[in-house]
Amino acid sequence: MTTGRSGRTVRDLRRGNRGAVLRRLYFGGPMSRQELGPATGLSSGSVSNVVGELIADGLLEEAGVVDSDGGRPRTLLRVSPGSAHLIGVDVGETRVRVELFDLTLTELARTETLLLPRGCYDVGPIVDHIRSGIGAVLAQAGVGTDRLLGVGVGVPGIVDREAPGGAVVHGQTIGWDAVPLEALLRATGALPEEVPYLIDNGARTLGQAEMWFGAGRGARDAVVVLFGSGVGASLVTDGSPEGGGTEGTPLEWGHLTVSVRGRRCRCGARGCLEAYTGAEPLLARWAERGGGGPADAAGRADEEEALAALLASALAGDPAARDVLDETAEYLGAGLSDLINLFRPERILIGGWAGLLLGPYVLPAVREHASRYALRHPATRVSIDLGSLGPDAVTVGAATLPLSAFFATGGRRTTPSTAPEQPGWRTALTRRG
Repeated sequence: MTTGRSGRTVRDLRRGNRGAVLRRLYFGGPMSRQELGPATGLSSGSVSNVVGELIADGLLEEAGVVDSDGGRPRTLLRVSPGSAHLIGVDVGETRVRVELFDLTLTELARTETLLLPRGCYDVGPIVDHIRSGIGAVLAQAGVGTDRLLGVGVGVPGIVDREAPGGAVVHGQTIGWDAVPLEALLRATGALPEEVPYLIDNGARTLGQAEMWFGAGRGARDAVVVLFGSGVGASLVTDGSPEGGGTEGTPLEWGHLTVSVRGRRCRCGARGCLEAYTGAEPLLARWAERGGGGPADAAGRADEEEALAALLASALAGDPAARDVLDETAEYLGAGLSDLINLFRPERILIGGWAGLLLGPYVLPAVREHASRYALRHPATRVSIDLGSLGPDAVTVGAATLPLSAFFATGGRRTTPSTAPEQPGWRTALTRRG
């Protein structure tokens, strides 16, 4: 294989060119061949060769024509939605959600399983939920695995993606101590060996979804907050999907100490931000003040219903509920001020089921407290808003994990044990080296 002065092989260059064209059409298309040259920095000859390959591979398709200035009409190109499938999994703290998407992330099928009883994060049942969910969505859509690029899984906790044998999850708050989740999923036999599982922190997948498709689009530096039973965040710097960026850094923001010797957090420490702002402790504080209280042992889903009841009580003028939400807004604002001072982001976006539920009520106060606690200069350049993708954002973000790998390999299928220069992602294309 010929190697250039930079150490890149011809195959590396071709893969990079394919990825550049795919990204540009995915996020900025439809576009003509003539427009792709300036947009990607490739020569017209390179664009012609790459586009020809991608059309032959079934990844691009024509999307109409447009008139040109005095010349022949130009054919527009776009990524073909049905050319591949992706699965996103959200292992949340109230449910496991599995969704099947086409290549352009249009939902084709979904399934949800509540985590019952409350607080049941046993690894075995959750692996079973994921396995059965994968089978269910494939069956609902009537598709096989031949075009499945991979399964992305968003989980709570720290993910060691470099561990021998596959990704390992350290989820202290849910009792997961070095859980070899990738190996456990592979052992179920739910998918052929060539279909990869890609596992990452749920806050990071939320961040990538919002940056690619939601309220983060156009921002170079952002923090995306996941506010659910607990709280977490993802920091994104100097990234744009068109350039292959937005690789966020998950932050264990919920375990920032906000009160020395304060309330006991479920991680075991005292005074964590999560002990004051997560949905579970928020409901506990309401119960202490005579409110409706936390979800009972019947199931985690009741936590969502209980938080909705708290909000309804606050809107109806209940002083205990209003005090709890006002206090939560101040803690959230103070926690955001630390992110502002440390990272000076352009935007902060709040997502997660609890954040989306409470956001319209608490957001003005959160902004006020964040500004008051933060340094003046970085506080004046940051906007604080809600995410725009709704409760499915983590699942969509999880599906972007195999999508990112797809772009990185120039539209060629990856496997758990192969390098990017593997043959084409479709069986019919294995002749293409």
